[in-house]
Amino acid sequence: MSLSPEKANELKQTIHDHLIKMDIHGKIRDVLTETVKGDGHHKQCLLSEEDFMHALQRRGIVNDVMKDLHFTNMSNSHTEADSVNKSATHFVDQNITQLKTANIGQLKRQLYLQVVGGRAFLEQLQEPEPLPGQVCSTFTLHVHFRNQRFRSKPIPCACEPDLQEGFLLEIHRDGPGDVSKMADATTMLSICDPVHMVLIKTDTSGDTTLVSSYFLDWRTVLSAPNGKISVSAELLGVGVEAKVPAGVLNLKLELYPPLTETLSPDVVTMQDENGVNRPVCSYVRVLRAGRLLESPRQAARFVSLLAQERAPVVGGGVRQEQWASMMVFLCRNKGDCEDHATLLCSLLLGFGLDAYVCVGTKLKNIPHTWVMTCGTDGSITFWESFTAHRYLHRPIDPDSPSMIFQPKPVHPYQTLGCVFNHKIFLANCQVSDAVELCAFDFTDGSRWKAMSEEAVKSVCDPGFNTSLPPTPPLCSPSLVPNESSNQLELEMRYLLSEHRKDLGLATVWDDHLSYLLSAALSAYELERCAGVSYGNEEFQDAVRRAVPDGHTFKAFPINFLHCNARRAFATCLRSPFCEEIVSCRGDHVRLAVRVRVFGYPESACAVWIMFACKYRSVL
Repeated sequence: MSLSPEKANELKQTIHDHLIKMDIHGKIRDVLTETVKGDGHHKQCLLSEEDFMHALQRRGIVNDVMKDLHFTNMSNSHTEADSVNKSATHFVDQNITQLKTANIGQLKRQLYLQVVGGRAFLEQLQEPEPLPGQVCSTFTLHVHFRNQRFRSKPIPCACEPDLQEGFLLEIHRDGPGDVSKMADATTMLSICDPVHMVLIKTDTSGDTTLVSSYFLDWRTVLSAPNGKISVSAELLGVGVEAKVPAGVLNLKLELYPPLTETLSPDVVTMQDENGVNRPVCSYVRVLRAGRLLESPRQAARFVSLLAQERAPVVGGGVRQEQWASMMVFLCRNKGDCEDHATLLCSLLLGFGLDAYVCVGTKLKNIPHTWVMTCGTDGSITFWESFTAHRYLHRPIDPDSPSMIFQPKPVHPYQTLGCVFNHKIFLANCQVSDAVELCAFDFTDGSRWKAMSEEAVKSVCDPGFNTSLPPTPPLCSPSLVPNESSNQLELEMRYLLSEHRKDLGLATVWDDHLSYLLSAALSAYELERCAGVSYGNEEFQDAVRRAVPDGHTFKAFPINFLHCNARRAFATCLRSPFCEEIVSCRGDHVRLAVRVRVFGYPESACAVWIMFACKYRSVL
């Protein structure tokens, strides 16, 4: 791993400060004096460097240095690959002095955000207090600030949650050469980006719920004496409870190095971003995934792996129109069609495509949102963000003679009301809003009514409107595919054996047949990503060789978005095809199961499971 000159100098300074703090020179002198005295009978021999290092190790000096010197994965490099891969960092059981010594350089301004507990989370009074060793619901706090993302450790849900976390946020401007400069008071005052805090609740089944989304204006610390301030952040609920308090987090903010002269409190203004209506164009941004996603189709696959959840409706009323900010959607890993479509559109724009979000209806007149891309050759492609399916639009000419063949639509979309992205909003004003009759010449004012681009820019461009939530970077996959695959496969084998034991059946595994199933699972995922099917001939040939003459082979593949073995197995048993394999009876029955876990950004995963059996056919 190579470091930039600025980063290398910062690392050297950090080590130098730490060595001075622990008086390393004095300890070395003491060890040297003792070593020379102890080897007095060898006065004629020179003390070698190896002897001296052994003496330092015996006294534990080297271990003390390495034990107290902490490093974190907080890269200050702003290359494309790093900017989308800021890892969550935990600072637990360390005081601010240790953090300054180990993590803070002398060349950049840092904001230390410390969470020191919570209170008044009254909804959690209904949560039973867990017994020792019992699984309970947990809170996780996500933090996003200027392309830096962090996540706390999960803590048990409670009315007064014991959330004790600290995060170091780097403050710098985005201009060329400004990254390595120390930000002064004026520079920091001009940085309007808030700290976005998202509190997520995860229940015992692994399901996530958004508790609150809070925007903290950190600039109040600029007027605080000594650059330190305590804040009580009142978190509000979401949706229909957006004005109802959800709880309070106790925060401490500290600038380091502190300002030599603080600003007047009148200069720093507070603002509350919650509950503000936003134009739909502001939900779309050009989002580049660096090396986390390699192609537009892989981006579509990633978005389709995020779970579907319709906005909640209170009292059984009509559908709630509630769009989530991108940070909230990614933290929850689930959302409605609008959330999926805006994220997919943002990613396709990042890959250089001319992408738009479409708002209309699908079959049975159900409101729906999807994505559209316009090719340079005039072709129109629809992207379904829930499934990653792509449909080439073939328009129907209603004025053509009846004897001319008209293509039938293959997509599920029925009507189209408007399209938009981060720069333009267009209303469909054609004679018919039926998708199959639509022409997509956006320069034709008789078909598409465009909102003023300057008006869109004034309310949707971050350079014009600083109150918009910043766009978060994507996080790297959180699981190791091979380890997750092995663990889940072991659990599935155990569950299948126990199920057959309950049926009074023995289980004999065919490890070779299980291994052969990997090729099919790999091909299934590639087909979902790239739309290309391959390897089926080789897989079928290998299975024919593995199944003796007179035997029958059956297999059942299935795809999941989670790694919960019991949930997956219960779902599989609902299929009569899987039940037939799992409960197979006969002569020389051999069973096989194979699991492949494919990791994607933001903890998303594609889990493929295949059950198979072979047995001797009885005529």
